[in-house]
Amino acid sequence: MPLFIPVVLAGGSGERFWPLSRKSKPKQFLTLDDTGRSLLQATVDRLSIVSGSADSVMVVTGNEYRSQVLDQLPEMPVENLIVEPLARDTAPAVLYAALRIARDQPDAVMGVFPADHRITDVDTYLKVIERAILIARQTEQLVTIGITPTFPATGYGYIQQGAALRGGAQDTTGENIFAAYHVSRFAEKPTQETAQQFLDEGGYSWNSGMFIWTVKAILQAFEKHQPEMYQQLSQAVEKRTVKQVFPELEKISIDYAILEKSGHVAVIPAEFGWDDLGDWNALERLLKAEGENVSVGRHVGLDTGGAILYTTNGDDLIVTIGLEDVVIVRTSEVTLVVRKDRTQDIKKVVRQLKAHPELERFA
Repeated sequence: MPLFIPVVLAGGSGERFWPLSRKSKPKQFLTLDDTGRSLLQATVDRLSIVSGSADSVMVVTGNEYRSQVLDQLPEMPVENLIVEPLARDTAPAVLYAALRIARDQPDAVMGVFPADHRITDVDTYLKVIERAILIARQTEQLVTIGITPTFPATGYGYIQQGAALRGGAQDTTGENIFAAYHVSRFAEKPTQETAQQFLDEGGYSWNSGMFIWTVKAILQAFEKHQPEMYQQLSQAVEKRTVKQVFPELEKISIDYAILEKSGHVAVIPAEFGWDDLGDWNALERLLKAEGENVSVGRHVGLDTGGAILYTTNGDDLIVTIGLEDVVIVRTSEVTLVVRKDRTQDIKKVVRQLKAHPELERFA
């Protein structure tokens, strides 16, 4: 097994879980189940199994979250923490991490993982990651992990698989498991009709945002497809002027910057109980109570169905009468009431709060 260095992206604001997820403590630092581990801690726990220890896991975050990362991951060496001077989306973050790794481990395989996803079938997840490492090493492809769709989701991007990838698809016994395919195209978040069409046609995966590649392959891809960003940041790392240069970099995702431009991208479709916990509706899946009222905290309901209720104070009581398909979240300062089909609009409210100085503290 080649040296594997997982890079966890932990700089997101998690606005769709507002008001529980706030600017001061976004979603990745929250504990949403009964394990006692935050989403970030659970992600590092899983990846430490593949990499061998937490010593090899790197975390990219913003300066405002530096102390929270170190508090939650005391076993991680402080030099493994990469602090972005300013959030510029995932492409600059990935390039910065790759350049850092290349200084000491230019032959390593690098993985990129969001900090705020939930995995229930960890054994299968680990096998998929190990297969992706092998394929990345053997083929120099940029490997994406696709999630086999279970319903016509409109909140995810999709990956269409092409021909089977030759080389790296079989294990040492010759068994063809977790096969990889050339990526035919990346599809934007679709309409409901298009999402259903993807399911009916088959050969599409949800884009999980998890990627694995050799450091050499991703740096070559940046040099080819984002030459200006590559030159700017590589020189800044060498001259130790990242703080000055980073805010000038283009704000762009790794998908747009590299993956949609490269002809050397592979996908491994898999199922391992993945959930990106995108918004409050995820609590129904998390607590396995779809179709019923889901409650964290005390709730008394009269003629209430399909509701999601959450309170940060276990002594508080939420009472509902005659409500259907709503989300109610009660914190010490804020109470949110929203229809379940409008939770995507929470981000708009947070932006409004940030635009008003007298309300900004609630964001």
